[in-house]
Amino acid sequence: MPHEAIGSQLRALRLAAGRTVASVAADAGLSVPYIANLENGRGNPTMSALSRLATALGRDLVIGFDGVAGEEGPLPPDLAKLGRSRRFKSAVAALAEHRGQDVTAVATHLLGACRRLGHVLDEPSEADWFRVLDAVLLIAAHPA
Repeated sequence: MPHEAIGSQLRALRLAAGRTVASVAADAGLSVPYIANLENGRGNPTMSALSRLATALGRDLVIGFDGVAGEEGPLPPDLAKLGRSRRFKSAVAALAEHRGQDVTAVATHLLGACRRLGHVLDEPSEADWFRVLDAVLLIAAHPA
């Protein structure tokens, strides 16, 4: 997996968890610049560092060859901003409670779904992402 793909996954997980680089660094016993470099596709992470980061983020480290390397690419800035928003965090908390799921897992899945949806939308705006979020909340609250 290219370093950019690892970095984008790390950033997406961290943002979905509502964590700062500093808090993850402290929990993983790594430096802030090291994690920032990884998130930006620089550096060559060791298995130990990746394992510590996974633990700090409450995730399991999974290594595999399934799928196309780098298929996801970096998290687009508009989605990263969405993931940091108070409205997104509130919606994710409501969805997680409604479904009895972990907040971080719901946020990660929702950001991943938005990333995939972004490939079929023509440059979605922040307002578009909030409409998507509202639609998901509506469907979750009132299933057919």
